[in-house]
Amino acid sequence: MAGSVLEKNDSANPLESIMSDNDKKGKFNRIQDILFYKRQRAKPASKFCALLDTLVLTERGASLELCEPHCQQKCLCLQIRAIQNGSLRVTVDELEPIKARYKVAHVLTGEPKYEKMRITRKREDCMSLTWGPGQYQVHVSASPFCLEVLCEEVVIVTLNPKGRLCFETRPSSSQQQDEEGPLGPWIFQQFEDIMANSSRPVGIDLCLHGFSHVYGLPEHADSLQLKDTSARDPYRLYNLDVFAYEINSRLGLYGSVPLLVAHKPDTTLGVFWLNASETLVDLKYVSKHQEQGERSRVTPQTDVSWVSESGRIDCFILLGPSPAQVFSQYAQLTGYQALPPMFSLGYHQCRWSYEDEEDVKSVDAGFDLHAIPYDVFWLDIDHTEGKRYFTWDSKHFPSPVDLQRHLQTKKRKLVVISDPHFKADPEWPLFCEARDGDHFVRSRDCRVYHGTCWPGDSCYLDFSSSRTRSWYSRQFLLANYKGSTESLFVWNDMNEPSVFSEPEKTMPKDAIHCGGWEHRELHNLYGFFQHLATFEGLLTRSGGLERPFVLSRSFFAGSQRLGAIWTGDSVATWDYLKISIPMLLSLSVTGIHFCGADVGGFWRDPDPELLVRWYQAGALQPFFRGHSDKRSMRREPWLFGDVVTSAVRAAVQQRYCLLPYWYTVFHQAHTSAMPPIRPLWVEFPKETETFTVDNQYMIGSALLVCPVTDPGVTEVKVLLPGSDELWYDVSSGEPHSGGRTLALPVTLESVPVFQRGGTLVPRRGGCSSCTADLQLLPFTLTVALDRKGFADGELYLDDGHSFSYRDKKEFCIRHFTIKAGRLTSRSAAEGGLFIPGCKLQRVIFLGQKSTNRRPTLKTDAGNVPVTFQFEPKQSMLTITDLDLDIHTDWEIII
Repeated sequence: MAGSVLEKNDSANPLESIMSDNDKKGKFNRIQDILFYKRQRAKPASKFCALLDTLVLTERGASLELCEPHCQQKCLCLQIRAIQNGSLRVTVDELEPIKARYKVAHVLTGEPKYEKMRITRKREDCMSLTWGPGQYQVHVSASPFCLEVLCEEVVIVTLNPKGRLCFETRPSSSQQQDEEGPLGPWIFQQFEDIMANSSRPVGIDLCLHGFSHVYGLPEHADSLQLKDTSARDPYRLYNLDVFAYEINSRLGLYGSVPLLVAHKPDTTLGVFWLNASETLVDLKYVSKHQEQGERSRVTPQTDVSWVSESGRIDCFILLGPSPAQVFSQYAQLTGYQALPPMFSLGYHQCRWSYEDEEDVKSVDAGFDLHAIPYDVFWLDIDHTEGKRYFTWDSKHFPSPVDLQRHLQTKKRKLVVISDPHFKADPEWPLFCEARDGDHFVRSRDCRVYHGTCWPGDSCYLDFSSSRTRSWYSRQFLLANYKGSTESLFVWNDMNEPSVFSEPEKTMPKDAIHCGGWEHRELHNLYGFFQHLATFEGLLTRSGGLERPFVLSRSFFAGSQRLGAIWTGDSVATWDYLKISIPMLLSLSVTGIHFCGADVGGFWRDPDPELLVRWYQAGALQPFFRGHSDKRSMRREPWLFGDVVTSAVRAAVQQRYCLLPYWYTVFHQAHTSAMPPIRPLWVEFPKETETFTVDNQYMIGSALLVCPVTDPGVTEVKVLLPGSDELWYDVSSGEPHSGGRTLALPVTLESVPVFQRGGTLVPRRGGCSSCTADLQLLPFTLTVALDRKGFADGELYLDDGHSFSYRDKKEFCIRHFTIKAGRLTSRSAAEGGLFIPGCKLQRVIFLGQKSTNRRPTLKTDAGNVPVTFQFEPKQSMLTITDLDLDIHTDWEIII
């Protein structure tokens, strides 16, 4: 739902207003208004020194003290710890704090396991540490303090190379002047931030040696490769409700993941900055000239500077060195992508708002009438009684259980919205229970905090409290949530949190949370905490048996464990369709794999061509939901004429046919952290021409897609990487050599999709109305041969909804390999007990240039000839009528 409304009362015709661009610019902080950042940028380099004689080695790493000579600040404690997964953790905190600093909670899945470190060299002015086999070293220089990370004696990362280490432990004189003393206010528009504990920013600079391509730091509506900010605003990580956000901007949006990923042909590494307060990141791409005898060599590097308003320095260097290893190292810290229930990978239909139960049933019937599959119907805030969550509008939704049962008969689900604010209504029992149970955030005067959101006067649940999260989770129990059933799932919106009446439309930084922490300390975690509480609520509702599905607009590192996110309130224009691709790729490389964008754009009305192209793009992205603003025209696919209906139907049906592959790549994300959609450079790490491509991407390792994002085009240029690769046009089977850019003709009905030679893609054959019906259809395997006649691939299967795959080993993984004309199916995991009861009906071989013998099938029952069709012009062999149990071993000889 949009956060564009300045006020929305309880009347039938709520007051609504859309902010103009000028209003929007005044609504949010300019970088020059962010005092802690401005102050740190203006400071000269710090003079911190490392006191090497304070070094202590323990089972968990090394620690020593840092101090600033001629400064009255107390010493800092530097900890250096090598993690067994191939990462390095560097933390800086006060040695003897007057007030403890906030430590981010619940983001890491547990305390990492550390390696024992040892000293390899120590002098008066420096020392070196290593661990394990000694491949990596940490070199600490004493004065000025500098920390270098080396791999095989080559420096790859330097911390504090320019002396930008910042760790304010008390207000400086400049701060007192800017902020009128340690207790003085910061003023934005008419708002005051008292800063009762004073602003205590932290920061450090890093040099990434040899790197000129850096990615990550979502969420921003910007290119995949992060931009040099030398002459631009820094990347701001501060979760905000930004309606119709500006494109090509580094303004903070709905969520934040403080992870950047640097890549060059032979190395990938990551930098994870674990801090939940407002954070600004500057980048500068530098080319350094190094003299080597008579020759001069240009060496790239990327300078990165982090500054956060509060907290402590907790920085992880993910050493890779491959993309897959960086993804795995990050997932081992913050968690792997939750394996989504199968229905959630289908199509979702949403609008703000569907009017009543009859409206829902009519739209539901429309999908069946027009043979467009879908799985989930969504209800926005107007389904509630006066915008009170966990209630139903008695006039428009009088029989919610019957409505859910109606959808259940068609094996479909319902999703409802649940925002973090509660209507401040003393006549509402749930509000009174939350108030009396001390579950609301408080203002700086210790009274319950009140802000304005959809219900008007609202109070906000303090999800940072484990007690409040447990209370909120219990509200999803069927006995508590009247009108809910086991087929009801949840959407967390407005959880940045959005507060219409406050600066930047979010909670004041001096609001007070559980434990006395100011909101500034954990702002970027607020939505994560609600997402966690909702996830645990649905988990508890099922007794821990069923996989929850929760969509959240706000997120942080670790949100991948909890469900899906989307890119928020976009606009129905071609530019927003185009920017959605790099936005989703940025999320994907930072662990947020279950992501999508509102199909059609949230606000305004897409023209028919744009709507079709957005459906086609959405069908090729992880989370696939159509959503629109109530001020937009209705846009069910059949309202735009037969041509549009047909094109949308084809896109959605193709998505459903491909769901076995999607489910398999999500299982890979769940177990290995490889993103379901990934930039080309992840699969082709040595090919520099892929490093800046963000209009096309890979789904898994097998499919390359290039959504059409421009109007009226009849031809699309597609980069096919890999000079030794073969790429097969999925629509025709035509092979194309890699290592070139292909000009491909397109129509309104077509989207460039290529299958990589050497891969195998499973699909379901035929049409279905939802994912449950899809499970009854037979499989088709498409085998795309490489130049040597080889291909392989996997298929993952389980019941699609429960945790039995984890708890009872009820899963099935099949590995398919073709070599020397023999396609084999074997189990890829011992102990898998799931028997899917599905058939393999057809196998298509792409790139099969000849058939010297009649294809035969070899099973335990013996060898039998099979029905086949060979098309020599297309180099395509199709074997049909197999009727093989998908979970069995067999061999096809061609």
